[in-house]
Amino acid sequence: MIDILVVDDHALIRKGMKQILNDTEDIRVTGEAENGMQAIKMTQENIYDLVLLDISMPDKNGIDVLKQLKLNNPQLPVLILSMHEENQYALRSLKAGAAGYLSKQSAPTQLVNAIRQVACGKKYISNELAEELANGLSQGYQELLHQTLSNREYQTLCLMASGKSLSEMAEALSLSAKTVSVYRARLLEKMKLKNNAEAVRYAIMNHLIE
Repeated sequence: MIDILVVDDHALIRKGMKQILNDTEDIRVTGEAENGMQAIKMTQENIYDLVLLDISMPDKNGIDVLKQLKLNNPQLPVLILSMHEENQYALRSLKAGAAGYLSKQSAPTQLVNAIRQVACGKKYISNELAEELANGLSQGYQELLHQTLSNREYQTLCLMASGKSLSEMAEALSLSAKTVSVYRARLLEKMKLKNNAEAVRYAIMNHLIE
């Protein structure tokens, strides 16, 4: 039996995941967490075979939660389940230690297959992402500008593109406005962009926001 901790801030999503997974013969949801800090605490107090983690947490970014989970328990597989498209967070999640990345648009059978694969110690990526990586390798892979950013810089870029003000970005990231300004300046420099408008245009063209 594969015991799973589902981490998502939406109760309906957690309930849906539980119904889907508990209908299988070999998977059971034995824990639910509604935010990142609760997930970290629960994995320290209980034993799970796998964590199903949403990347958009209200208190702590999913990538940061992932890093903390892997720091506390390097052997614990974490499968990211996200509303974001793969080109936004999949590679970033895998680099941070995720065992796989799955869109919330995926079919239930794909979710079950991904869980079984990851629980066996394997990695899981979709056929579409595998094809994209293969094409990149055959063409001499070059990172897109946003893939050179740190996680905080990338989060700042996405918030900027969503029309958030400096104070709203600071609140969303639980940082000071001054620190966010530093991240904003760094990302503009790294991406060789002149101003916020160019950054927003880049994010829209590369589908980094919904």
